[in-house]
Amino acid sequence: MASSLLFTSFSPPSSLPILSSIKTHLSPSPISLSIKPTNSNLSSSRSLSGFPLTLPKSLTLTPSASRTPPKIAVFAAKGYKMKTHKASAKRFRVTGKGKIVRRRAGKQHLLAKKNTKRKLRLSKMIGVDKSDYDNVIGALPYLKVNRKAT
Repeated sequence: MASSLLFTSFSPPSSLPILSSIKTHLSPSPISLSIKPTNSNLSSSRSLSGFPLTLPKSLTLTPSASRTPPKIAVFAAKGYKMKTHKASAKRFRVTGKGKIVRRRAGKQHLLAKKNTKRKLRLSKMIGVDKSDYDNVIGALPYLKVNRKAT
């Protein structure tokens, strides 16, 4: 059975291949077209023109490839890298014997009222107390420290 369409004014777009293949003439009077589908029974997977709405085989996607990404196994041999606390790395040093040393506080400003002996004492490095070793080593995991050095 042929279906007929009625258009008052018609200009076929170039993107639709079915309309460009139909022989039409433009006139001010109404145009009557008759399109015969290839199958008489139209389903939801077919368009009104009778051509199937499927992609070519080169463009079809497999459901497994489009839904799940490929699985990649990641293994760490020694575990995770620990991060060095950069502010602590600038404040602490290790001596040749493996002791942790730091600067003394109080040598940054207001130096006019401090005598020379006091400023000289504040300039020297001093060893970190043993009770603070765990905190410093936690902040600096790759510091080569001798815990038995006194």
